[in-house]
Amino acid sequence: MDTNAEQDPRNRRYDPAAFGEWAFVQFPIGIAVYDRDNRLVRVNDEMVRLVGMTEEEMRGRRMTEFLTGQPFEEFAEIAARVLRTGDPVRTDNYFPAPGDGHERATACFFTPLTDGDGAVQGVSIAALDITEEYRAQQRLALVGDASARIGTTLDATRTAVELAEATVGRFADAVGVDLLESGTPAAAPVLRRTAWRTVADGPAPPAATAYTVPPGSPPALALASGKPSLHGIDEPGVREWAEACGLLSGTAGDGHDRTDDGRGKADGVHSLLLLPLNARASVVGLALFARSGTTEPFDAHDLPLAEEIGARTAVCIDNAHRYARERSVALTLQRSLLPARLPSHSAVDVTSRYLPATSQAGIGGDWYDVIPLSGARVALVVGDIVGYGLQASATMGRLRAAVRTLADIDLPPDELLTHLDDLVLQLGQDRAAEGDEPREMGASCLYAVYDPVTRHCVMARAGHPPPVLVTPGGPARFVDLPSGPHLGVGGLPFESLELELPEGSLLALYTDGLVGGDGPEPGSGSETLREMLGRSSGSLDRTCDQVLGALLPERPADDIALLLARTRALDRGQVADWELPPHPSSVADARKRVLGQLEEWGLEDLAFTTELVVSELVTNAIRHAEPPVRLRLIRNGALICEVSDGSSTSPRMRRARAFDEGGRGLLLVAQLCRRWGTRFTAGGKTIWAEQPLTGAV
Repeated sequence: MDTNAEQDPRNRRYDPAAFGEWAFVQFPIGIAVYDRDNRLVRVNDEMVRLVGMTEEEMRGRRMTEFLTGQPFEEFAEIAARVLRTGDPVRTDNYFPAPGDGHERATACFFTPLTDGDGAVQGVSIAALDITEEYRAQQRLALVGDASARIGTTLDATRTAVELAEATVGRFADAVGVDLLESGTPAAAPVLRRTAWRTVADGPAPPAATAYTVPPGSPPALALASGKPSLHGIDEPGVREWAEACGLLSGTAGDGHDRTDDGRGKADGVHSLLLLPLNARASVVGLALFARSGTTEPFDAHDLPLAEEIGARTAVCIDNAHRYARERSVALTLQRSLLPARLPSHSAVDVTSRYLPATSQAGIGGDWYDVIPLSGARVALVVGDIVGYGLQASATMGRLRAAVRTLADIDLPPDELLTHLDDLVLQLGQDRAAEGDEPREMGASCLYAVYDPVTRHCVMARAGHPPPVLVTPGGPARFVDLPSGPHLGVGGLPFESLELELPEGSLLALYTDGLVGGDGPEPGSGSETLREMLGRSSGSLDRTCDQVLGALLPERPADDIALLLARTRALDRGQVADWELPPHPSSVADARKRVLGQLEEWGLEDLAFTTELVVSELVTNAIRHAEPPVRLRLIRNGALICEVSDGSSTSPRMRRARAFDEGGRGLLLVAQLCRRWGTRFTAGGKTIWAEQPLTGAV
């Protein structure tokens, strides 16, 4: 017989019950067995480790006699219910394990123990540690929630607050977000505490001031490397920096004292995670995560989660910075292209307001203008470019310049819009050829010309809201002005409308941002505008403020432009008008009439130059044009001389040669007068010349 073989433990034979005992004791899942009185009978080694007590200390006692508080009181109730009903129960829980105090996720299985007759004689509780699975699910849920909550606006401060609010209590006990000040040197970065949240409730901290990051400190090293780092509070230099930045001292890094309100202090901080916020190969800030009390310290498993959340936050903050820069440039460009001060004009009193959009879309392309025209007339224009940002502002500048150029040649409103439509089409084609987006351009515009002599107003619109007209003693109403297509559509005509306006009439031109694009239905922005203008009785500035106060949202989503004009009329004594026979003798008669009128107005100093101008213009009309020939003088801040005829032939100024006997007339007019020009009408043309009343050219 081989004695050594018999003594080898591998060859021993054991009672099958021993295998069951070993399986119970050594099973990696904690197991506890309770009898019908809910008193503990057996536990295995894993349950001993989880509870932190020996089997002898627990045997014969009810659960609540050696484990107090939640969730153990609930466990005892569940075990009692299983004993009564015989139905198994599963619960998932997350709580500090009594043995080591670490937070653990546990799946507990309460199973009835029955005898051969099926009677319940006890209950077993199996505790499966699912901490890693639970934390993985929590991380995934946190990433999803953070993705939805972070970056809801193009505001860097709000994004920093969203990061803190999304992670505090779920990833860290305290979260701070410090944004990097632009233009600071890499060797001495300057941060600004922008957001600070802890698990405790309390008032928000005051606005933080900027501070320089000490060289060699944990945040300086993190910013330099661009990688997250883990730190225990007792590591060299960490506690000193944490106290300096307010994490331990009751301040939030901005020099403001804090009470123990949970916002400026996180008691018992033991673990820190510093996360540089990297976006597009640059650092925009630093996120600080702190854990305190019984919360487990950060470890390497937390870094991927922090980096994923931080990457989204950094991109959102960088987008906010880019948006802020572009918005600032667009707003500066927009304001530089709008009139810095509306010109005073004898035809109208005017006032205006422009408010940029505050939405994420950016600055739009709304504009307005007041353009002096010949014959004491004035043009009022309001427009709106489709789109936002720098491109819209630049396009607005081009269209405003084009309107001024077209207005200077005295085109009627419908013709002016037709030329403007061609320009927008061309701009869109040029952009499409360059491959820029968007490939289509569009704009709306309302153009009106008011004549204070006749009190007539001619207007046309291209896809723009109709103006509001308030006549003295009458109700406010929308002008029934045909709505042409938007500029850039092409191929469709524009229609103009001519109105006679009593002196003192109020005309309101605006963009759709003021009324929200609504039609004139009851309760709409357009109807509110009409009602407000109908009740206005004060100055134009006050009326503007009242309208904006009633219609303007706190944060307008679109640009707003508002132009108010109150009409004036020239007195009959300021205008002299004669019809002249188409005969050469009419030239002398015209000079005589003009000299008499100038004497009546007390403008004898202008007699010589005016006589020369009238002689030249009337002579040209009689020689080269068709009847009827009319001469008109207007005294209105300047002396305006107009000669009208029935011909549509445009005069042309040329430089006469030394031996030419003629051809110097218009050149002489241009030299004697401040301005001169030609405008065409349905019945012919009018040549006008303007002199300052001082007599100085």
